[in-house]
Amino acid sequence: MSPPHLVLGTAQLGLPYGIANKVGQPDQAVATAIIHEAWKNGIREFDTAQGYGDSEKVLGKALAELGFSKEARIISKFDSNLDHLNASDMSRALDESLERLGVRSLYGIMLHREEMLSLWNKGLAKILQAFILSGRVEKIGISVYSPDKAIQALNTEGIIMVQLPTNILDRRFENAGVFKLADEKRKTIYIRSVFLQGLILMNPEEVPDKMDFARPVLEKLESLSNDFGLSRQEMALGYIKSEIPNAHVIFGAETPAQVTWNVECWHKSYPQSLNRLIKEAFKEVNERLLNPTLWSN
Repeated sequence: MSPPHLVLGTAQLGLPYGIANKVGQPDQAVATAIIHEAWKNGIREFDTAQGYGDSEKVLGKALAELGFSKEARIISKFDSNLDHLNASDMSRALDESLERLGVRSLYGIMLHREEMLSLWNKGLAKILQAFILSGRVEKIGISVYSPDKAIQALNTEGIIMVQLPTNILDRRFENAGVFKLADEKRKTIYIRSVFLQGLILMNPEEVPDKMDFARPVLEKLESLSNDFGLSRQEMALGYIKSEIPNAHVIFGAETPAQVTWNVECWHKSYPQSLNRLIKEAFKEVNERLLNPTLWSN
């Protein structure tokens, strides 16, 4: 059984996702097999969003076929294009998610953009609280990109979960004290981009020419990987498990075998001495590499 800190991200089940994606969006049968493999390995939390193409529908169908709908802990995110201060629009969007997912309530619902924090005291908090009172949602959270917004979210009453990007190359949140604050506030951190959309796992020679700025960093990663006899996948998961033990870690998969491999990597013995070397080697990584929205520029 896997520790409860692993979460299956389902963006890949709703649309072709990630720079290293070679197989595209899996069909329903493969998606169901992926969910089944995750469940077999003790994973009970699933991360999705209204904006992830067919992800909610595919996940809901898979859980129903497997008979896991009642036990699964599903976290979804509101479409960022919704009018977040329109209570009826938000309520309807939530109901549509529940219908696609085939469940009566969500373990969590998140705001998909950190900018939504500006609406919190303008009526958004009240709208979201009503969803909890109605029994349709258990916990409220937000997905952020910047450390200052993560800190703001953690200091906001009513927000229990914060999702953010962190990996062996990107320690901005770590350096800003975000994880320490989350522990103090007893709030849950969900880490996404643990493989930086697959970039961390790519061979340097596979990197597209437009991203040749990433090659030196990947070569350095490969060198550390060889020195310690660990795959980059094992290093990426081991670092997070070791340095941020209370965080829930989201990973995606395009095949059942990828689920198995991630769980095996999670359980792999990881040397603490590697953390210091990682922090030294990747002390200052350019944001152009850390922020996928800048990759095409």
